[in-house]
Amino acid sequence: MFIDEVKIYIKAGNGGHGCTSFYRDKWNRRGWPDGGPGGKGGDIVFMADGNVHTLLDFQYQQHFKAASGGHGSSNTKKGAYGDDLHVKVPPGTVIKDADTGLVLRDLVRIGDSVTIAKGGAGGRGNTKNRLGEQGAAGEEKTLRLELKLIADVGIIGYPNAGKSTLISKISSAHPKIASYPFTTKEPVLGVVRMGEEATFVVSEIPGLIEGAHRGKGLGDKFLKHIERTRMLLHIVDISGFEGRDPYADYVKLNKELKLYSPALTKKPQVIALNKSDLPPAAGHAAAFRKKIGRKKAFEISALTGKGIKELLSAVYKKLVVA
Repeated sequence: MFIDEVKIYIKAGNGGHGCTSFYRDKWNRRGWPDGGPGGKGGDIVFMADGNVHTLLDFQYQQHFKAASGGHGSSNTKKGAYGDDLHVKVPPGTVIKDADTGLVLRDLVRIGDSVTIAKGGAGGRGNTKNRLGEQGAAGEEKTLRLELKLIADVGIIGYPNAGKSTLISKISSAHPKIASYPFTTKEPVLGVVRMGEEATFVVSEIPGLIEGAHRGKGLGDKFLKHIERTRMLLHIVDISGFEGRDPYADYVKLNKELKLYSPALTKKPQVIALNKSDLPPAAGHAAAFRKKIGRKKAFEISALTGKGIKELLSAVYKKLVVA
């Protein structure tokens, strides 16, 4: 199960209490203060870990609490520091304050980390003729974690355009493939190998439709996943299935990208005219090319493999230049 948005509660450790103590012996019956300070509470640190791929685990554990500091003791002994709690999240996780919506940190790369809640300071002991103090409370927050997948290429297109078939053909990914729309209900990642060392990561985004930026269909739930891609591979069903107009679909989908985020329209985009092996495709492809002018469009068949090698070569060249 792919989970890309969760709400959790975190609580840093409380500081340990300072000790109130007096040392006495047979020469000093009145005693002098020797209470030690309490230890600092543990922080809560979020870290991007390459071995974590979704936020699924947070569906089952939604409360996180770091250890509190130890209390001070006599003979000016300081309480132990509470252990920090490290929370591992997938690279690409955005951490937001659930109450205000403020972005606290965007953990993009593996190894990125941030302290979100600081542990409370330990209370001071009663040395220097001061009263012992209680430790401070650790910070607590309610957070919203949002995952935006990190990929080189985002594969977009209308439902049933052949995105799942293509990603299964060019990578080791195995998405569900069927002849009905919205077969894919979650993003799919795959690695494309162009040689012994040359590779790039592709992400298939579930089918988008008109009104997607407002949440229609699978909507903006998955549009966010193409924000981190370096370029887009736009799959157009050129067969005109069920009387659809391939060029109209192409224009409408680009409009949805712009309405969601104008920055998406600035990403390099490669156009692939899929299902070109079907009889009606030739006429539709000719009309499509006239309307897009100088833009290049690759005629492919994700089912038979026609034109895929040339398409991937063009995609890889754009990535190298980008």
